[in-house]
Amino acid sequence: MRPTRLLAIGAVLLVAFLYWRPLHAYVRTKHQLRTREEQVDALQAEKAQLQKKIALAGTPAELIEQARKLGYVKPNEQLFIVQNINTWRKHNH
Repeated sequence: MRPTRLLAIGAVLLVAFLYWRPLHAYVRTKHQLRTREEQVDALQAEKAQLQKKIALAGTPAELIEQARKLGYVKPNEQLFIVQNINTWRKHNH
């Protein structure tokens, strides 16, 4: 081979070697960016759900539901506690 060809091949290999690391870093960073964007989207959706819960938390219907979960009853109401519902469902279905 001629020295000019060897020099040209060497120059091409040197340029390829010099561009490989930045190109690899670019692709890796692009992948990380895509992953972070997906995380941001998921967190924004979660934030919207939490804001909706906060907005509903002060409504009378929500307060009544939370009070019932704590075992509170309205005046003149009678509280019934039902246990073993899952066992009953297994035997009756």
